Amino acid sequence: MKKTLILTSALCSMGLTVQAQEVNLLSWGGAYGRSHAEAYAKPFTAETGIPVNIADADNPATPIKAMVEAGNVTADVASVEYADAVRLCDEGLLETLDAEALTAADDGTAAADDYIEGGVTDCFVATDVYSMVQVYDDSKFADAKPTGPADFFDLEKFPGKRTMRKGAKFNLEFALMADGVPASEVYDTLATPEGVDRAFDKLDSIKGDVVWWEAGAQPPQLLADGEVTMAYAFNGRIFDAAMKDNKPFKIVWDGQIYEMEGWVIPRGAPHMEEAIKFIAFSTAPKNQARAAEFISYGPPRKSAAAIVGNIEGSDQPMGPHLPTTEANMTNALGSDLDFWVDHDSELNERFNAWLAG
Repeated sequence: MKKTLILTSALCSMGLTVQAQEVNLLSWGGAYGRSHAEAYAKPFTAETGIPVNIADADNPATPIKAMVEAGNVTADVASVEYADAVRLCDEGLLETLDAEALTAADDGTAAADDYIEGGVTDCFVATDVYSMVQVYDDSKFADAKPTGPADFFDLEKFPGKRTMRKGAKFNLEFALMADGVPASEVYDTLATPEGVDRAFDKLDSIKGDVVWWEAGAQPPQLLADGEVTMAYAFNGRIFDAAMKDNKPFKIVWDGQIYEMEGWVIPRGAPHMEEAIKFIAFSTAPKNQARAAEFISYGPPRKSAAAIVGNIEGSDQPMGPHLPTTEANMTNALGSDLDFWVDHDSELNERFNAWLAG
């Protein structure tokens, strides 16, 4: 049976654990992992004296499921996509979270009321809003520039290979928008067999020119190496490459698909008390805002969004680079989390069969 974290914390404080204090954090690596280290882990250790050990995975949800099912849990906190958190929670693989253990806003607003819708669930606390965006190498297109999803699929007007994430999620929605489906109608269309067929037909049109990626660090590297001219990738990875490595990568915000990511605690985590403390600390408004200064993912807490400052190490405001900035939300699509909880397995099975065909 799952335990609420507030109860577990109380038990640990009574001395019913003999394990050394530490937090084993499972993150994604790259620029995103660095934001976790700089905005969360280092200041948490400085304030509490509790060390944070960070390990990386292409998708932390995969090893979390494996370690819980094997009864050998080594991670205390993991960063996962919302849909994965819901699925893992439904499968009984995560500890339940008590929102009362989270840090309130500076004005006293309870954390649960300070989050955007869906930011706090039974097993999940959001840390950021990220998006999948269309990106192009500006040096490859001297005249016309891509402006929307349809251009990603136009190999004649915008030649060169593309790179897309290996999986159904995001790609099917993007394909439908490229085929003329308005963002507001994408999931209604994708809920029908005809809509799924339409999405795969659109993907078929560029299948032979796509390099499929599995780790978030791959798209900017593929662009930098000249292997592709366009990518469909996490906005933060592209931002990091453009700003820190001075790469000529441009984001097309039209047609972005945004979603939340956040913390979960695997069932049976070895350092429960420390995990609770880390989550409460890292999701406090000032720390969420600080994380957004390292990578261009929007804070899901309303009070945090208002205090995001400049890009780390510069005098340029981060606001214009966040997915949640009003100007970037034109024709944006919010990932339908319930849809993917219900259809992830079947659509990925079809995607894998399509890819192998």
